[in-house]
Amino acid sequence: MKVKLISYTPDPEVTVAVAARRCYSDLESGELSSKLSETEVRRLIAIIIKAGHLSPTEHVSFTFAIEGVSRSLSHQLVRHRIASYSQQSQRYVKEGGFKYVIPPTIACNPKAAELYHEEIARLREAYSRLAEIVPKEDARYILPNACETKLVMTMNCRSLYNFFERRLCTRAQWEIRRLAQEMLVCVKGVAPNLFSWVGSPCEMRGYCPEGEMTCGKINSINK
Repeated sequence: MKVKLISYTPDPEVTVAVAARRCYSDLESGELSSKLSETEVRRLIAIIIKAGHLSPTEHVSFTFAIEGVSRSLSHQLVRHRIASYSQQSQRYVKEGGFKYVIPPTIACNPKAAELYHEEIARLREAYSRLAEIVPKEDARYILPNACETKLVMTMNCRSLYNFFERRLCTRAQWEIRRLAQEMLVCVKGVAPNLFSWVGSPCEMRGYCPEGEMTCGKINSINK
């Protein structure tokens, strides 16, 4: 898996602080960013986060280039509605000899790994044969969820908060949880104050939204 932050709103924390200031100040628009020190930026960000007033964070966005992930993961990603996605097309890109993702539980089990690789080899061969006699857009129907894909994804900061809350949880599927961890490292590097409080709900805010599906970690945290 490779994750790279390829672009983001310039001075994202200043932008959010200016938007927050707009909500609480009668300053003229030209004055909103005046005398806005780093200390004041941190203070304004802390105020809106503590208050749950997160709409100012929607004014900044982050764009990631992601590769070496499975189609299984990308199917989960699109459940996050407020985002933009551009994914490598299996309709136009030939997938003969496609790379694939191996779940850790399979990789560490010799018997499972042998079966997994055998079936992938069969699917590669079947796809290549089909692609010779039908359009690639039809041959792709035989491709597995394990097939590697590449994509570019853009989310605003508030949508990222939701993404991280859901996908950093220990109950999140392993691959998308790893993606969330990699993405969090990227955004903390350019906007540490905006993302300093982000993590699984149990660790960062002392509650578990999973109900009866909880992993139980919250019980040890609240002792």
